[in-house]
Amino acid sequence: MRNPGERKESGPGVPEAIPRGLQSLLHRYGGERLDRVWIFPPLVSGRRESGLLVASVFVEGPEAERRVLVSSPYSGERTGKGLRLDWTVQEQGEAPADRFPRVVEGVVRRAEKDLGEPEELIVDGDEAALLEALSGYPSELLDPALPPVAAPESGDSGAVDPEVGDSEDDGARTEPVAIAGEAP
Repeated sequence: MRNPGERKESGPGVPEAIPRGLQSLLHRYGGERLDRVWIFPPLVSGRRESGLLVASVFVEGPEAERRVLVSSPYSGERTGKGLRLDWTVQEQGEAPADRFPRVVEGVVRRAEKDLGEPEELIVDGDEAALLEALSGYPSELLDPALPPVAAPESGDSGAVDPEVGDSEDDGARTEPVAIAGEAP
C-alpha cells in the first residue's frame, strides 16, 4: 500500500492538497460521522495536481446502517505567486454501508483517467483515527484555518488553534498561500 500523498506521476505537485481535503471533511462532518475515506492517488504534472477523496458518512437518525456517499475532487497549482487549491464537497446519495466498496470500485472503472487504487482510511466514527492520519503530515501542509489539526507533541507549537475557522463552510475553497523560498 502506498503512503498518503504519494505521487503517481513526476513533479512536486501540491502536497497540501490531501491533508487539507481530509481537514475539510473533518471540519464539515465531524469525526463521529465519518466512517471511511478513500484517498485516490493524485494525478501530478509538475507543479499541478488533481485528485479525489471519497467518504462514507454515517446517516443521522434511525437508518444507522446507511451511509451518505461524499465526493471531494480537488485541483491545485503552485505558481510564482503561491498556491491555488480548489476543492468541493458534494453529497452524492445514500446507500447501505456494505455497498460502498463496490461503489468505489465502480468510480475507478468509470473514470476517464486512470485513478489508480485508492487507500482506504478507516475512521469508523473515531475522530482520533483521522487525527492520527493527519499527524503523519508536516504541520506546514495543514490548513491553519481548519481545526483541529493534531495534538502537539511535548510542547510543540505546531498545533492549530481549534477556535480558528469555526465559520460556516460549504467545503469549496480557493486559497492563495505564500510558499516559503519562492520568488514572487
